[in-house]
Amino acid sequence: MDLTGIISINGMSGLYKIVANSKNGVIVESLTEKKRFPVFGTSKISALEDISMFTETGDKRISEVMKSIFDKEKGGKVIDNKADDKEVESYFSSILADYDKERVYVSNMRKLFSWYNLLQETGNLKEKEVAGKEEKEVKVSKAATEEKKKVTAKKDTTKPKQTAGARKTTGVRKTGVA
Repeated sequence: MDLTGIISINGMSGLYKIVANSKNGVIVESLTEKKRFPVFGTSKISALEDISMFTETGDKRISEVMKSIFDKEKGGKVIDNKADDKEVESYFSSILADYDKERVYVSNMRKLFSWYNLLQETGNLKEKEVAGKEEKEVKVSKAATEEKKKVTAKKDTTKPKQTAGARKTTGVRKTGVA
């Protein structure tokens, strides 16, 4: 899953997308309400692409966990994050079988499920390969426009026009002597 630019802000519910950088922080847009507001450097911001889950063998990125949920649900919603604790644990163990049972709490699982459902509702669940193909298409179109510019530059054989400040003076030479 491509989670670049999507963040969680401590103390605020929901997920946000980074729109621009400002002098003292970043400007974000709510994924659900589409309202923009500044978030200052004093706030604790967590980028979803940097978050990982503890497993017995190491850490697993949240994007990989969401990809396995996406594959299991075929792009649909996951169970409700307010379901019974045992349901949440059993569903999470079906997705990530080797998670560390001592360090991954039910609250972490609930938060993951709520984030997944929010991303799925707003249409922000994208695979990285799809984004990579779009980038390749953009690069190909940029290369085509640059090639057209080169062709038009080769055809232009006229002399460049002189600017007003660089006029040639003909006939009179100023020597500075009166």
